[in-house]
Amino acid sequence: MTLRFLVSSIALAGAVLAPAAWAQQQLVPAQSSVGFTIKQMGVPLQGQFKQFSAQVQFDTAKPEASKIQFTVATGSATMGAKETDAEMPKAPWFNVASFPQATFASTAVKPLGGGKYQVQGKLSIKGQSQDVSLPVTLTQNGATTIAAGTLPIKRLAFKIGEGDWSDTSMVADDVQVQFKLALSGVGKL
Repeated sequence: MTLRFLVSSIALAGAVLAPAAWAQQQLVPAQSSVGFTIKQMGVPLQGQFKQFSAQVQFDTAKPEASKIQFTVATGSATMGAKETDAEMPKAPWFNVASFPQATFASTAVKPLGGGKYQVQGKLSIKGQSQDVSLPVTLTQNGATTIAAGTLPIKRLAFKIGEGDWSDTSMVADDVQVQFKLALSGVGKL
């Protein structure tokens, strides 16, 4: 009887400590997007990831306590050209067979004022992990909160484009990852 009471008390304490709004925060995929821009021989090219998910626990009263986890299915990358789309899942690029997902997990959220935040975390792509810091802007329209930003990365640091493709005169090392995440259930900013 005592053990059951203890387990129930711990579960109840956890439920009380976590704000109720956190459980209701959901990604709205139809209104969200994750894209990227690369330069091939100096020409900017756009791509996107069609499959991604996010688990967000954003505390509007105390943003520092917020947690964000984001997962992208690397095999869902498309640039709209058959040949390119067929190459991206292969070993020199995303190596989807061995690394089907890229992930981001926040370690700190710092409010900057005016709906702007600096989010720090660990980005893992193709078995390589790096600490990153990215600016995020939050805006609200009715019940929907939009988190948007751009994260510059170096593709070679994540072993994207190995072998012959590591020549940055053909495909630049710099990649801009753009995201727009629509969330429901976030409290008033």
